[in-house]
Amino acid sequence: MHTVAVLLAAGRSERFGEDKLARVLRGKPVWRWAFDALRDHPRIDAVGVVCSPEGESSVREAAPDALFVVPGGRTRLESARCAMRALPDGTEIVLVHDAARPFPSAVLIDRVIDGAEAAGACAPGVPIADTVKERAGDMVRTLDRSRLVAMQTPQAARRELLARAYELADESHTDEMSMLEATGVAPCIVAGEALNFKLTTPDDWERARAHLGVGETRTGIGYDVHAFAPPGEGVLVLGGERFEGTPRLAGHSDADALLHAVCDALLGAAALGDIGQHFPNKDPRWKDCDSTMFLAEAARMLKERGWRIVNIDATVIAETPQVMPRAESIRGRIADTVGICVDRVSIKATTNEQLGALGRGEGIAAYAVATLAEAP
Repeated sequence: MHTVAVLLAAGRSERFGEDKLARVLRGKPVWRWAFDALRDHPRIDAVGVVCSPEGESSVREAAPDALFVVPGGRTRLESARCAMRALPDGTEIVLVHDAARPFPSAVLIDRVIDGAEAAGACAPGVPIADTVKERAGDMVRTLDRSRLVAMQTPQAARRELLARAYELADESHTDEMSMLEATGVAPCIVAGEALNFKLTTPDDWERARAHLGVGETRTGIGYDVHAFAPPGEGVLVLGGERFEGTPRLAGHSDADALLHAVCDALLGAAALGDIGQHFPNKDPRWKDCDSTMFLAEAARMLKERGWRIVNIDATVIAETPQVMPRAESIRGRIADTVGICVDRVSIKATTNEQLGALGRGEGIAAYAVATLAEAP
C-alpha cells in the first residue's frame, strides 16, 4: 500500500467533559465522520484506527472496513507508536489525523499528500486571527502573529521519517511535525481550512451541528394484531395495562398488540428492523415477557444511535374492552418507558363496526406512527 491514513481516536476528552468521539453527530459517532472522509479519498489506500481499549469492540463493529483497529496508549505519542507498529509492509506515506476533527475536506487531504510526497513531510496550518501574547511569570509580551500558524491534521510524512521521529520523540512534542522537526526534517506547511476545526469544548459541538445544518427527521409505522386466547389462559394486557375480566391475547410474550405496534413504529423510523427480529417468538427468553421491556429496549437503541422521539400516535381497534377510559394511564406508561413527555404520546381507540374478525370480537389490532429527530 502506498498511502495509509491513521485515525487517532483514543483520547480521553477531558476538556469536553464526556467521550466526544463516541457522541453521535447527525446519525454517526464523531470519529466516523473523519474515518469516512479518509476512507473515501481516492489517494488513500486504507485507514487504520487507534482507539481506547474499552471502545475497541464497538469501533471494530462500526468500521469492519478498517485496515486495523488497535488500542492506544495513555498519550497521543503512545497511540501513534501503536499505529506505526500496525502498518503493513509497503506503506510509503502515512497520514495521521485526530478523530476530533470530523471535517477534513478532500482538497485539504490532497494538499497534504502532495506536500508529503514532495518534501517528505507536510501539515496544514491556518493563520492566527487573534492577537497572541506570551506570559512568563509576571512578564507579558505580544508575539508577531503574522509569523504564526495554528496547526491542524491530517499531517503526513514518509514512513521511515515518521518512524524515526516517533522513536526519538517525547511527550513535549504535541504533533507529528514537531517530532519530525526535532530530527532535522523541515516539513512544508500548506493552507489549512477553517472547517477543519477540532471539537474541544461544547461550543465546538454547536459549531459542528450548525455546519451540518438542520437535523434529519424520520417517521415510522407499526401494526400488530393478535387473536384472543381461550378464556382461562390469562388477562388481557394492552399498553402495559391489565384489563381484568378480558381474556389475554394469544402470543409468545404478553401479546400486547399496542406496545408491539409502537415498538415497530420506532424501530422502523430508524431502519432498525422490527420487533420480531430483535425479540423472536421462538426464543424462550421472551416467553410471557412484559412488552414494556421491548419498548424500553427500542428506546435505548434509538438513543444509542443519536435519535430522539418526537411523538407517538397509536390507535387500537377493538370491540372489547373499552380502552379510552384507560388511555391516560397508557399514555403515561408509554411516555415514562421511552423517556418523553406525556403530551408527546397520543392514544385513540375505535371499533371495526362489527366487520370482519376484529368486528366479531375475535382479536385486537393496533396501528402506531412514530416521529424521530436527530438528537442535539
